[in-house]
Amino acid sequence: MFIILTWLFVAAVVVHNLEEALLLPAWSGQAGRWHSPVGAREFRFAVSMLTLLAGTTAVLASVQGRGSLGAYLLSGYALAMLLNVVFPHLLVTLAMRRYMPGTATAVALNLPVTAALLRQAFREEYIAPMRFAWAGPAVVMAIMLSIPALFYLGRKLWPDTGKASRRT
Repeated sequence: MFIILTWLFVAAVVVHNLEEALLLPAWSGQAGRWHSPVGAREFRFAVSMLTLLAGTTAVLASVQGRGSLGAYLLSGYALAMLLNVVFPHLLVTLAMRRYMPGTATAVALNLPVTAALLRQAFREEYIAPMRFAWAGPAVVMAIMLSIPALFYLGRKLWPDTGKASRRT
């Protein structure tokens, strides 16, 4: 069941990141203090790389099995996506009283799939609670720290040629 949930997790990440890639850059220009404006190309580059990371960790977890680096990386990524449901999606949607792109897929897909994946990872002993207590937050932190770097790379590799996708 863990392996099935692993691939459902990747599918949920793909759909969630697609929603954000299509809608979030334009929304960010009007989000005020809740989100810095971000160009479409740099944002799409970042979510593409994070989606690729989800697929890579799924392959590693599937191939390496129980107790593996892949299982911990995937489970840590799932924890990051579970936290992402609340912050920023639900919090910002409620605070702004306006829909934040990604909230629907975060609640409808990421919340149930990541909760089920993590529960199953513990049940089937793909991860151990004591090790995950530090490994999970470490993966979350690594993902969070990678986002500005991915935006930077996206700006450098595929700069926006016009101002339409980057509102201030």
